[in-house]
Order: sequence, then structure tokens, then C-alpha cells
Amino acid sequence: MTSTDSAQTTPGTPETPGAAPAKAPAKDPWDLPDVSGLVVGVLGGTGPQGKGLAYRLAKAGQKVIIGSRAADRAQAAAEELGHGVEGADNAETARRSDIVIVAVPWDGHAKTLESLREELAGKLVVDCVNPLGFDKKGAYALKPAEGSAAEQAAALLPDSRVTAAFHHLSAVLLEDPAIEEIDTDVMVLGEVRADVEIVQALAGRIPGMRGVFAGRLRGAHQVEALVANLISVNRRYKAHAGIRLTDV
Repeated sequence: MTSTDSAQTTPGTPETPGAAPAKAPAKDPWDLPDVSGLVVGVLGGTGPQGKGLAYRLAKAGQKVIIGSRAADRAQAAAEELGHGVEGADNAETARRSDIVIVAVPWDGHAKTLESLREELAGKLVVDCVNPLGFDKKGAYALKPAEGSAAEQAAALLPDSRVTAAFHHLSAVLLEDPAIEEIDTDVMVLGEVRADVEIVQALAGRIPGMRGVFAGRLRGAHQVEALVANLISVNRRYKAHAGIRLTDV
């Protein structure tokens, strides 16, 4: 046998012409993008949840603008928060931001988004609104005609990239400067994986917090509805409960 004979390849090896290429290794689901340079706008940033999120993100080094229907109200809240937070009316906030968190009351959700359709075009929108009702038995979930608040946002903002996240956070904990870490997971839903990963990474900027992919927008209703259960937990145990997902 000649030396060239001994060097012949065997069928199925990568050197064989026409052999199927080796599969690329699976992407690490925790390999998330760097979002530190993105500007985050918070619509409803003068309310407890929006203000708390703005505070935590700004404290972590994110550039944050909080929005309100009245610019002077937003500016006053921004001065109170510090950490470089700016305040503006909702339209300017949407225009100047790369990511826009919707934290407005449910009863003003549709009207607010309809009025900002143009400013939110092309933006990554993160809806964290929980449609809830209250009666003498406590909190209960409402189901919008579109299926969820996030799906309503997607229907009203056809030119935006809508995701859903930040539903299960305690505004009391978010706003408390004595608390260094927020011990919770954030379930993130969306149609485009790259957009979801941006929001996961944004959640991960807050110490103690972790963003976890939780499916497509069609699953947003049960995520929003779970807040009613958390309210019951918190009332019973005088707590500020969040969510932790195990084995992930």
C-alpha cells in the first residue's frame, strides 16, 4: 500500500466530498446582548411601578427617561429619582428612547398607545400592564378582547416590536433605596427571540433580577393574571412576593 493509499478518507468523515456539514453548537440561552448603551423610556413613569423600574434601571447605569401626560410632572419625578433620570411628556419619551416600557394604568392603556403609535413605530415596546379588577373578594384578572394587555399593545402598534415583561414586581421594593437587590425572576414573552433577549438582558441589569424566556405573546394573559394571585399572597402574609423559576 502506498502512502497515498493510507491517507484515503473513510465515508462519512468531514473530508468526504458531499458530506453533511457539522452542526453548529447550540446557542447558550444565557448569552445575552449588551444593552448598557440603550436609552430606556418609561411611559407611566410617575406611577409606583414605572417610577420604581426607572429608579432601579438608572441606578444600574441605564439611561432612563420617564414619561407622563404632563412634562412638568415627569420632570419633578425625575429630579426626585436622581441617577441622571430625565422627565418628558409621553411623546418625547417615546421618540428619544430605544426601548419603551409601558407601565400605565390599565384603564388608560389603549388610549395612551393609540396616541403614540407614530412615536413608537420601530421601537422595542415592553408591556408590563396587568388588567385587573377588584371587588370585596379581592383582585381578579380581566381578559381583554385581544387576549391580554400585551396582545392589545401589539394590535394597536403594528409598526412596533412588542414584548411583555416586568409584571410581577413589587413597587414597594423597587422604590425602596435601602434594598440593594430585587430577588425575583422576570418572565419575558415575545414573537422575536432577539427582542426577548434584549429585554432579558435589561432585566438582568438590576441586581438580583433575572430575565427568563417564557414563550410567545399568546401566553401573556396567564402571566398578567398571576398578579391577582400574588396580591392575595401579599395580603395574607404581609409580604412583597415575587416569582422564582427553579431548575433553570
